[in-house]
Amino acid sequence: MALTRDFKETVVARVQSDPAFAQALLDEAVTLFFNDEPDTAKLILRDLVNATVGFESLAEDIHKPAKSLHRMLSKSGNPTMSNISAIFTAIKRVLKVEIHTSVVLA
Repeated sequence: MALTRDFKETVVARVQSDPAFAQALLDEAVTLFFNDEPDTAKLILRDLVNATVGFESLAEDIHKPAKSLHRMLSKSGNPTMSNISAIFTAIKRVLKVEIHTSVVLA
């Protein structure tokens, strides 16, 4: 099922008005990556990029084409760890937060 425009706009509005929500999304994306759920993590990151820095600014910041970033953060994208790290760092900087994660070690 595709997400509706209203849902995406709601996420953007909530991230911009509620720093704790933005922090929780960032933490959840990191936790999902570490817990072997990269597809969901990428989609959360995509929402965070749209709600915070934007793809064009992110592209300038990490020296990658915006189109490549869109592809990386799609469900079928395959970003490198260095690209994921750069994206997390950029979002952290914009939100002025640290990352907190709940990693489950097996």
